[in-house]
Amino acid sequence: MIKFHPRPGSFLQCDFSGFIAPEMTKKRPVIVISNQTLHGEGNRLVTIVPLSTTKPDPVREYHYLLKNIPIFPHYDSSEAWVKCDMIYTVSFDRLSLFHRGKLPNGKRNYIYEAVSDEDFRKIKECIAKGVGIR
Repeated sequence: MIKFHPRPGSFLQCDFSGFIAPEMTKKRPVIVISNQTLHGEGNRLVTIVPLSTTKPDPVREYHYLLKNIPIFPHYDSSEAWVKCDMIYTVSFDRLSLFHRGKLPNGKRNYIYEAVSDEDFRKIKECIAKGVGIR
């Protein structure tokens, strides 16, 4: 669980357990879309879009291939498809930072990565297409 509102464009992991298929239903990397002010001060909600290493079939205008992403633990690809038609607003309780092992002091080595400004701009364009805004 995160305790702060992450920056837009940040990579996190979301636990979608409890959702019902065809919604997302497992842990999955996501990209933060909302900024802290969107949901109001003190509100523990974050708007996200999920990533998938599986190529959509068929690929639509609201799917975005993101290349050169950091390889997160348990995900063996440096490319992922952003599913811009599947926007979620979730609680901080569903979200966590990725981490790689522990530091010498015993604390987790958290990964703070974000998409490039150009990729984030294109993702937002795909989101608009995914919800029917032209």
